[in-house]
Amino acid sequence: MTTIPVQDRYDNTVTMCYGCGTNNEFGHQVKTYWNGKCGVTRFIPKPYHTAIPGFVYGGLIASLVDCHSTGTGSAFATELLFPSDTSHPAVRFVTASLHVDYVKPTPLGPELVLTGFIKTHHNRKITVESVLEVNGIITVRSQVIVVEMPASFLNILC
Repeated sequence: MTTIPVQDRYDNTVTMCYGCGTNNEFGHQVKTYWNGKCGVTRFIPKPYHTAIPGFVYGGLIASLVDCHSTGTGSAFATELLFPSDTSHPAVRFVTASLHVDYVKPTPLGPELVLTGFIKTHHNRKITVESVLEVNGIITVRSQVIVVEMPASFLNILC
């Protein structure tokens, strides 16, 4: 497992994301680690992340899946392009399609563990399939298509 989360390797100009931006003090600060086969994200929801008493708000879950998936795609692509070079900025991905299946209610309190696997990759497009587990029980399954962030995004941001 890498010791540096991929989000900490993004170029500073693209780190304001509410879900995973290291420069967004109000965001979730999602961190995704690559172990050579999959991306892993851990998150402990706060009491205000509630939907109904005792359960996590589904919108938060979708947000976590979103940033976990772009992080997993980024980690995978960066490892392909720059193997073992942690000094190179990570390739930044954005979401093209987000599909989330809520299999069971997700309890509020315990740590949420998202594990994402690369199902397909072609040029700048990657399909990430993930599960969200709480205490070893799957509560969410997802399929997310992520694409390499177009250079035109930087022109808008700068």
